[in-house]
Amino acid sequence: GHDVVAVQIAGLLARRIVCDVRPGDKIAIGDTYGLVRYGSRLDTYLPAGSEILVETGQRALAGETVLARLP
Repeated sequence: GHDVVAVQIAGLLARRIVCDVRPGDKIAIGDTYGLVRYGSRLDTYLPAGSEILVETGQRALAGETVLARLP
């Protein structure tokens, strides 16, 4: 498997993040691990050589939008 890092960042106003896992927990493709809403964001760090399949600013839907193909 490949390491993919997801960092949930709370928005300045609402600060609404739900995180159901802890650092180091293993999750699989398609697993739900949290929720960001009301202006919060998710930064996703992929391995070098990944093929990015979304555009900057594109809305992504959980469990539907494929973000990248891993090397």
